[in-house]
Amino acid sequence: METASVLLHSRTIPFSFNSKGNRMVSGRHFNKHCQSNGFFSHQSLKPIQNPSSFNLASYPSPSPLRKTRTHFLVPLRCTFSNTTSSDSQNPLLKPFRNLSFDSLKTSLSQLTPIKIIKWAGIVSIAIAATKWTVNLVFNPFFWMYFSWSWVFWPWFVAVALAFYGLYCFRKHSIGEASIIEQLAIVTSVFTWLTLVPPACFNGYLEGWPFVFFFVYHYFFFFNVSVRKRLYGDYYARPHDPKWDVNPPKWYRLVFCVGVMVGHWLAAFEGPELHRIPGGWSNVVVWILVVATLLMQYNSTLYLAKYSEKVVVPTAVVQFGPYRWVRHPIYASTMLLFATYCVALRAPLSSLFVVAVCLMYYEKKAKLEEVLMVETFGESYSEYASKVRYKFIPFVF
Repeated sequence: METASVLLHSRTIPFSFNSKGNRMVSGRHFNKHCQSNGFFSHQSLKPIQNPSSFNLASYPSPSPLRKTRTHFLVPLRCTFSNTTSSDSQNPLLKPFRNLSFDSLKTSLSQLTPIKIIKWAGIVSIAIAATKWTVNLVFNPFFWMYFSWSWVFWPWFVAVALAFYGLYCFRKHSIGEASIIEQLAIVTSVFTWLTLVPPACFNGYLEGWPFVFFFVYHYFFFFNVSVRKRLYGDYYARPHDPKWDVNPPKWYRLVFCVGVMVGHWLAAFEGPELHRIPGGWSNVVVWILVVATLLMQYNSTLYLAKYSEKVVVPTAVVQFGPYRWVRHPIYASTMLLFATYCVALRAPLSSLFVVAVCLMYYEKKAKLEEVLMVETFGESYSEYASKVRYKFIPFVF
């Protein structure tokens, strides 16, 4: 009767509904359904005409709900076992599973002197590396003076680059080196000229060595850039081999060794890199760098204009830097090496490098001038008498 009184005094007109079309009432999340047979199945959606005559007793009582399962999988069961499987053991402990005194005795009896020396060397290297690392980490000098502007040179990179450069040079000597391999040859040489020596004597790199590493690349690729500008690629053109004038091989070898020694002497003679002053004190060095690049560029450009295939001259060049010296390309190379030594504050090394270059280029210039006189005759002799200096204006 309480329910009836609530419905009688409610403002909402009650409706009855028919659920005949949907007998399944979902009871998820238990994945089960409640099935109802005829729950309000005979009622229609009609308003009750007389609410006062409404009686719940007149409605049939719903049939009891029956639970049915709609899934066909057997529920998972959780099991617990105190026994451990042999497959779940740690694989790192597998070598020690069968360890016993007899197996250890057998292994020791199979050792040979070579194996003993090998393992002793491995253990010694490991101990030494660990000791060096610990000393470095706990060294207060390292942490006090370490700066991100310093680059500690990785020796393994330098050595690997040197070996790869030698491999590429071997391919270049038989004419099989690609452009990338030729670049690797030049990069390995410049690395051991400009970066490795100061890194060896200072323990780190900063400042001028990085600058000259890129300046050397830019300087020595002017000839290649001229080929690209004239022919569209970087390859040398076939030409008369008589213009490939070079001193004997041993002479060239002495020159290469002398230039390398001069760069190492400069790194040894000069002060530590962080003690080289900056600012206006380096204006002279920058002026020399710019002068060197301009001399090399103008000399190569004028020579290419009056040459066939960049190598064979078609006339006596008397313009640009050729008005001051007869061999400005060689002079710019000497000036570049001397500028590197000046930047590292190594004047004695600068004189040594200049002396080595003069010795080599003097020999090569004589061979070239003989060929020029044979080709151009009086015109080159007149030019040589007018421009008396070969490499250094007003000096030599």
